[in-house]
Amino acid sequence: MEKFNFFMPTKVVFGQDVVKQAGEDLVLGSKALIVTGRSSAKLSGALDDVLEVLTTPYVLFAEVENNPTVETVIRGGQLAREAGCDYVIAIGGGSPLDAAKVMAVLAVNDSYPLEFYKNGWKTPALPLVAIPTTAGTGSEVTQYAVLTIEEEETKKGLSGPDLFPKVAYLDPKYTSSLPLDVTIDTAVDALSHLVEGYLSGRATAASDLVALQGLALWGTTIRPLKTGDLDDSVRSALLLASSLGGITIAQTGTTLVHALGYPLTYFHDYPHGRANGVLMAEYLRYTHQVAPERVETVLELLELDSLDDFGDLMDQFFSQYLGELSLSSEQIQLYASRATLTRNIANSLGNPSVEQLTKILEASIMR
Repeated sequence: MEKFNFFMPTKVVFGQDVVKQAGEDLVLGSKALIVTGRSSAKLSGALDDVLEVLTTPYVLFAEVENNPTVETVIRGGQLAREAGCDYVIAIGGGSPLDAAKVMAVLAVNDSYPLEFYKNGWKTPALPLVAIPTTAGTGSEVTQYAVLTIEEEETKKGLSGPDLFPKVAYLDPKYTSSLPLDVTIDTAVDALSHLVEGYLSGRATAASDLVALQGLALWGTTIRPLKTGDLDDSVRSALLLASSLGGITIAQTGTTLVHALGYPLTYFHDYPHGRANGVLMAEYLRYTHQVAPERVETVLELLELDSLDDFGDLMDQFFSQYLGELSLSSEQIQLYASRATLTRNIANSLGNPSVEQLTKILEASIMR
């Protein structure tokens, strides 16, 4: 009999105008730190909706960049301490949500963030409300926070049960201002979570239920993503699929796709979802050798006939950007070697070697 845990303590509220209707449920303390990127929270309308219903004082930290750095979260954590904030409202894509989680820790733990990777933290993070404005990372329902670590030249994730947001408000209208290229990048990030979670060595019967539903839902958005015809129903499906992807990897973690994709983002400024998309076809070819039935299930749910069809889909989305990735053989070998040091590889079926990771990366870049 299979044994497993399934822990997902975040309350999820999904639908139109859920923030406006939240009332006092949005309030988790007496003073809020509101964390956003530099423009998305305002452009999406989410920030205005929050301020319309918020009944407590707040301070605003609107400085989170893509792939947030240690320095950024230190500034936000210091602001929270100095202002006496006792809860956090995070609005934005994965970067503001992840950064806000670490700020929630720093607000009550006077440590350098890199210490958290080694020793964790003593005082639980401040409670956090998450309001996503992209349909990609699923950070609103995970215990992960990914930072850019300059000292190690990579992106690296923190995790802890108190990093799960207390409540997540998901309104598809907040994603409607995203341009098509960003919508596709983030959508493929969500797809990678669903695929990697289903193909993870840590997958369970419970996580599979979530992943399979998410994959089937994501499959309904393929045609609109190709044509750019993204109406409210498509935006809704993408946001829900993204959240299901987050719930999935909260249980299973991610695999070699993320391990190989992080260097492409750090060293080549390649968007995270795009990096995952470029790698995913070869990842599926590799995994098909060790788990063919699972890979076939992924294709079936996406209504694709073959691995070649999956590769063609990713090419339709990203082939025009491949010229931006000109990697030397030395770089490919370095990135593959670094990947073996990550926890993601331990989750990957087949125990991929450096040689196999090198082949996956080479074949992905040369498509």
